[in-house]
Amino acid sequence: MAHGETAWIECASADVEATKAHYAKMCGWTYQGMEMGEGGTYWVASLGDKMIAGIMAKEAIPHDVPPHWLVYLEVKDIAAAVKDAAETGGKILREPFTVPGVGQIAIVAEPSGAGLGLLEPAPQA
Repeated sequence: MAHGETAWIECASADVEATKAHYAKMCGWTYQGMEMGEGGTYWVASLGDKMIAGIMAKEAIPHDVPPHWLVYLEVKDIAAAVKDAAETGGKILREPFTVPGVGQIAIVAEPSGAGLGLLEPAPQA
């Protein structure tokens, strides 16, 4: 994947089980749960062998948000991408943090306020 490409999508749901059932029936997705500690379970949706998306309870997000889908873009340097987002009229919603085995993530908003995730992938072994 290259800098700027869509790397992942995830749904913050008000009813995770209903959301999972919806996409299982509509799209044929299956799920594998990953515990997030106090954040509950993060559900990785797959279509066959391909991981498609993540689903989690919106309450796992550290600030009040409505249910939504969030797109993550891959970036080569998370610190530089966050700085660029702020310098071009965006807003930093969540400073970079590490997700073990995944990489560095930050949540920003573009100038009109739409949220966007940034992902600097962890080096692959």
